[in-house]
Amino acid sequence: MFSTLSDKLQVSFKKLRGQAKLSESNIQEALRDIRLALLEADVNIEIVKEFVASVKDDCLGAEVLKSVSPGQQLIKIVNDRLVELMGESESPLTLTSTPSVIMMVGLHGSGKTTTTGKLAAKLKKDGRKVLLVAADLHRPAAIDQLEFLGKQLDVQVYSNKTNTNLIAIAQEAMSRAYAEQYDTVIFDTAGRLQVDTVLVQELVHLKAMVNPDELLLVADSALGQEAVSVASHFHDALAITGVILTKLDGDARGGAALSIRKVTGCPIKFVGVGEKIEDLEMFYPDRLASRILGMGDVVSLVEKAAEQIDEEEALRLQEKLKKSQFDFGDFLNQLRQMRKMGGMGAIMKMLPGGKDMAKLVDENSKQFVHMEAMICSMTKAEREDEKLINMQRRKRIANGSGTSVEQVSGLIKQFGMMKKMMKKMGVFGKMFGGGGGGGLGGLKDIGSMLGGLGGMGGGMPAGMGGAPGMGGMGSMLGGLPKMKSGSNMTPSKKKKKKKKR
Repeated sequence: MFSTLSDKLQVSFKKLRGQAKLSESNIQEALRDIRLALLEADVNIEIVKEFVASVKDDCLGAEVLKSVSPGQQLIKIVNDRLVELMGESESPLTLTSTPSVIMMVGLHGSGKTTTTGKLAAKLKKDGRKVLLVAADLHRPAAIDQLEFLGKQLDVQVYSNKTNTNLIAIAQEAMSRAYAEQYDTVIFDTAGRLQVDTVLVQELVHLKAMVNPDELLLVADSALGQEAVSVASHFHDALAITGVILTKLDGDARGGAALSIRKVTGCPIKFVGVGEKIEDLEMFYPDRLASRILGMGDVVSLVEKAAEQIDEEEALRLQEKLKKSQFDFGDFLNQLRQMRKMGGMGAIMKMLPGGKDMAKLVDENSKQFVHMEAMICSMTKAEREDEKLINMQRRKRIANGSGTSVEQVSGLIKQFGMMKKMMKKMGVFGKMFGGGGGGGLGGLKDIGSMLGGLGGMGGGMPAGMGGAPGMGGMGSMLGGLPKMKSGSNMTPSKKKKKKKKR
């Protein structure tokens, strides 16, 4: 979402290169660029004025450090102000009652019912017993949608399609919650195309009856300043306790995320980052600010890796590596684990300086699909021992995966090289804490297990491997295969051939 804003801010920081220190004269142009970038991101104009003025004051009053360049100093100041703008820290749910009640409110199309399901899944994972209540009586499909989500999540849903009295349904739902000892009740309320008196009064009456611990507004971040206006209306009428921004993975400009806390005084508690039921994340202002400024978000990456990577499996693979028993089946599992983490592009965006490289990864993302297709076309015996794959078998694998014999041969050849490199690195042994940063060392190196697969046409610049801060992940990108049919030469061989000519 913030790619355009991030690009423009990077341009403004670069303009301070070569300057000895920050001064009123040399920061004017950078501040103008920051102002324009925020306005184009659909941030409230009054907030932009206040933000730029505070950055200017901080720049002129900042103590000059010899070890820090003016550009770096400006990045630090902008980062601190962005964090302050969006909230000093995360705002977890406050659930103190028994049962705790959460009211979900919002307009049509904001993703309210889907987000209700995502929140239920998150709370269930935290060990809470959740009851969903279908309180949207104006859109029949909303009840069906919530019941479907409940079955998918194995979460109970209370609904009554024959009753049109919202307060009566709420009383029945609460009675069931007390009787069956649910500790959390989530009401999925009705939305409208716009904020109106009837909608607000209905919600006011429901709030008075259920006395919610949390009253959360689900706002579509693609609405920009309109989302801020909607939040203000709901807050004035209902005193919302927090906001959940949806569609943060889209191509909207991001003004809502930067403005909504300042305008309403209500914290952003969660953000929707995808279509899947697990794609609801706690909102961390400092991490988002770091992403906007191109500094990555390593903490979130490590947390995501900890969720997806099984420690016992990692240790098992380490033992297989020591005995040179790592096979194509294990490699396939690693490809799939990486995909669960959002794919290589998503991983790259969370690493410092990885934004530009993520674009190249996205452009070459089909390569991983081809690799997986080739491995899936192998028999169990062939996955366990690649030496069995003779020419006849390679032709069968190529036909089954929609690739060429040359691509299959290149994969097999480079897989052998990769196994040797992994054995030396001990990737899986470092993945859980061995890298000196709570598992970060292993995360950096996990990419290198693919580093040898550059023998099918070297689709990305080899210099990528040396990008600062990228570790083994950069090595992987330096050797990504281009998967060109009819080519199984490594980039190094091509260079040697040119020299001979």
